[in-house]
This record gives sequence, C-alpha cells and structure tokens, in this order.
Amino acid sequence: MLRSLHMKLVMIMVLLILSLMTVVGAFLINSVVVFYMEEFYSQMADVFARESLSRDLTTQVPGEEDGAQAILEVIRSYSGELGLDGTSRTLYILDGETGGYLTGTDDQQGKGFEYNSVNLTKALSEKQSSSQANLAADYMDVALPVERGEREYIIYILDNKTTVNQLINQIFVLILEALIFGLVISILLSFLLSKTMVIPIQRLTEGAMQVAKGDFSHRIEVGSRDEIGVLTDTFNSMARQLRDTIRQVENERNKLDTLFLHMTDGVVAFSHDGMVIHANPAAAKMLGREIALNTHYQELFGESASLAEALITPDHVEEEFQTHDKVLQLLMAPFDRERQGGMLVVLHDVTEQRKNENMQREFVANVSHELRTPLTNIRSYAETLSDNAGELPKAMEEKFLGVILAESDRMTHIVQDLLTLSRFDSGRDELKLAKVSFEGMLQELYHAVYMEAQRHQHTLKLEVQEQLPEIVADKERIVQVMMNILSNSIKYTPDGGHITITAGNQNQIVWMQVDDDGIGIPAEDRPRIFDRFYRVDKARSRQSGGTGLGLSIAKEIVERHQGMLYLVDREGPGLSVRLELKIEGPEHV
Repeated sequence: MLRSLHMKLVMIMVLLILSLMTVVGAFLINSVVVFYMEEFYSQMADVFARESLSRDLTTQVPGEEDGAQAILEVIRSYSGELGLDGTSRTLYILDGETGGYLTGTDDQQGKGFEYNSVNLTKALSEKQSSSQANLAADYMDVALPVERGEREYIIYILDNKTTVNQLINQIFVLILEALIFGLVISILLSFLLSKTMVIPIQRLTEGAMQVAKGDFSHRIEVGSRDEIGVLTDTFNSMARQLRDTIRQVENERNKLDTLFLHMTDGVVAFSHDGMVIHANPAAAKMLGREIALNTHYQELFGESASLAEALITPDHVEEEFQTHDKVLQLLMAPFDRERQGGMLVVLHDVTEQRKNENMQREFVANVSHELRTPLTNIRSYAETLSDNAGELPKAMEEKFLGVILAESDRMTHIVQDLLTLSRFDSGRDELKLAKVSFEGMLQELYHAVYMEAQRHQHTLKLEVQEQLPEIVADKERIVQVMMNILSNSIKYTPDGGHITITAGNQNQIVWMQVDDDGIGIPAEDRPRIFDRFYRVDKARSRQSGGTGLGLSIAKEIVERHQGMLYLVDREGPGLSVRLELKIEGPEHV
C-alpha cells in the first residue's frame, strides 16, 4: 500500500509537518531558554549596578551585630526587582572566606546547599563578581562578593529554572497540540491534493495499459490545463500517432508478407550466426525440402559460398547451387550491417536459362556442323572438277555435278528451315488463316506420298472415322506439318512396312494420327524429339537427308495454331504421332 503514489504523497505531507513542527518547537524552546537567561543576568546586572544598593550593602550600621542578616534585609527590599520568591529563585548569603551558608531566603535554611558552580568558585577565589551563563546547566546563578565592615560575604542568587521549565512544558504542550491539529489538517489536505494528482495519473496508467494491450482507441479525458493536463493531451496525441504508425507498418508488412509469400523467387533470411530466421514457400519448393527455423546455412547450401564473405561484402555475392534437377542462382547480401544483422539469400531458378544456353550452344554447333559438311563436299567435288577439267569421263562429271547440286539443295533446305524458325522466334511469320477442309488436306496428303510409299513397298492406309468439319488454319503450314510426320514414317520404316493415317473430331477438336511399325524412338530420346537439330541416329539421318529441324518446325507451327503435337504411348514396335487442332482456329493471333 505504501508503494502507491497516494500514500507516498500523504507520508510526504506528514513528514513535512513533523519536521517543520520539530524545527519550530526546538527553535522556540531554545529561544525561550536563551531569552530567560539573558533576562535573568540582565536583571541581576541592572539591580546590582545601582549605587544606592551598593552603598547599602557595604555600609555597616552602628550597633550592627550580624552583617549577613543586614545584607539580607537590604536585598529583600529589592526582592521584587530581583524576582526572589524563595522557591525557584533563592538568595543565599555565604561566608566570603569559606563559602559557608549564613542566611538567605531558602525555606530549608541552607540545608543541603552544595552548589559549587563556576560563578561561586570564581567569586570565592578571585573576590570578583561572576555571572557567566551556561545553557547546559539546569540552573542560573550570580555570585557577588561584598565587604561589609571587616568581614567578606558572598551574595549568591540561584535560579533552578523551574519557571523556565514550566514555560517550556507549556510551550511543548502547545506545540504538541498544534502538531496534532496540523497533522489532521495536513492529512486531509494531502488526501485532497493526492487525489487531485493521482486520479489523472491513474487514468494515464489505465490508458497506457490499454495501449500496451493494443487498444489505441481509448482516449483519456483532459480535466485540467496544468502539467498533468498537458501530459494527458500529449499522451492522447501519442496514442493516435502510434495507432496511425502501427497501421501504416501493418499495411507495409502485409504488402511485404504478400510479396514474400507469393513471389516466384525464393528468399531465405539468416542471422549473423548463419541460422534461418525466415523463409518463403518458394525457397522450400526450389530446395525440395522444408526449411525449419534455426536450420544452419551449410545444411541448405553446403560450402557453395562463404557466409563470412557475404556478410562483409559491400554489395552482394553471386553463386550457383545445384540441387536435384535444378540449377539455382544465389544472390547473397547482408542486411543491417551496423547492428551485425544477418544475410538475405535470394534464390532464382536458372535451370531453364542454363538449359536454353546449352541448347543455344548446341544449336550453333549443329548449324555449323550441318553447313560445314555439304560445303566440304561441294568444295571437294568442285576442286576435283576444276583440277581435272576435260579429263574426267562425262558420266563421272555428271555424277560429281549431281552431288554438288544435292548438297546445295541440302544447304538450301537447312537455311530455309533456319529462316522459318527465326521468323517464328521473332513473331514475324504471321499465319494466313482461312477456312479449309481438314478431310481434303488428308486426301491430298495421302495422294502426295502414295507413290513414295509404294517405292518402299509400304502399305499405306487412310481411315477417316467420320465426316470431318472445316477448320480455321493456315493450310500451307498445316500441310507442311502433316507431310513432315508422314515423311518421317515412310523414311524410318523398313521397306515393306505398314503405315496407317487415322482422323476424327471430338469436343471442337480435329485430330490426325500416323501409326507405323518402323524402328520407333527409344524411351530416353522421346522427351527431346522435338528439340532443334536433335536426331536419334545422326548417321542415319544424314544418309536420309534429315537436318533435325523438321519436327521442331512442325511443333512451332502447331503451337502457333494453339494445337498439340505429341508422341502417343503404345506397345510393340513402331511410332505413333498425333496432331490435334481447334476447329475454330487459334484465339488472339
């Protein structure tokens, strides 16, 4: 209870009154004692300084028998001025030689008189009057040596401070009463004052507790315009500002959380010791594992990069990290370097980029190889004809020229295919869409390759399951795709094979499928069959005049029609290739 501000204020007021009254009482009592003592010695000095009294004390009357008694009678005439009452202030007439009691106003007639004060000792020894004050003594005295006749006497006045003590007791009682009354008044006033001060502070405390709980809508009523009122108003303003600031921070945090959770790149934050403090779902997906808090850096990335190096770099550190079937680019940068924060690692999946780079290098190498071979043949045969002009048999010259023409045609096809792919990649080859008969194109295709199939003694069949509708397509390009598929079947099916063309439509889709019983494609080569320049058997492809671009061009044409071209899984030897196209044609072309 004493810890409350209310009780502290009450106790402060009580202690203040007690201290004040104690100081005032001590000062007042001391002042009364000093005043009474000064008054006593001043009174003694004034009376004994009179010449008449001094003459009466020293002049011996004729026939006087007892000088002490005569002195007593003289001083009694001044008893009122000296304040002699025989109780608290007593007169003693002492022998000037021995200090023995002779007479006085003491009711006890000197019995038990044993005072040996400084003043009395000095008067006896030095024969001089003495009236030194002593605050520590419980009495006041004056010793005056007097010579009367032939004998010496000591007039000794002793005050036992009874009057002073009674006055002090009365003052003490008065002070005590005033103290009690003052305490009652101070306690009442302190309660009122503390209430006036504590209630606003209690309201501030309640408001602060509400703010601590997250309730910033609570407003404290301002009851005054003093310092507490200003503090209350400032607290209300602070609460509003804090509420607005927290709302802004929450909005920014929500934005960052949304971005952090849904961004495609992975982000992992590490502490300065290399422990995970945050990670987004994309990072876990890229790494193929759950990322728990306090997972160490090396558990995720091994020794791919130095954490210490990344923490001290002025910019960032880039590394590549291989995990399972992915290639990840790690961008590592420190955050809050001044406070020894940690490191932020951004994971970017560059698997496709690296694959495309490899494909591009392979593409350039294949193009160079495909063009170098016919150029080498052309140069070799041309040099032979040039060096032996007119010497070679005519049949041989015609054979050489035929090889040169064939290699030239091969180069022309390669260049044309490359130009076609280039136009597809740049988007400059627009489709010439029109309504065409899908069944009519199948019939034309069948008749165009029939003779070629006969030369290889193939059995070629066309099976249209139902009447096919017209479709919206680029006829020339679609026929190119169909011809490529069927030509490959004829080319890579051993003589005497069977090739079947089937077609139909369903769900606004027309389809054509070519099945053969040829050599087929191994399972490991199927995923790359539509890649540029990819060939299962390179030697056999060159013998048959293949460039490795036919199926990739066909795939590009079909995708531009928003259709599908793919291999159909089947049992037994051979290959099945299926083409699907939308009847209404591609959208947004």
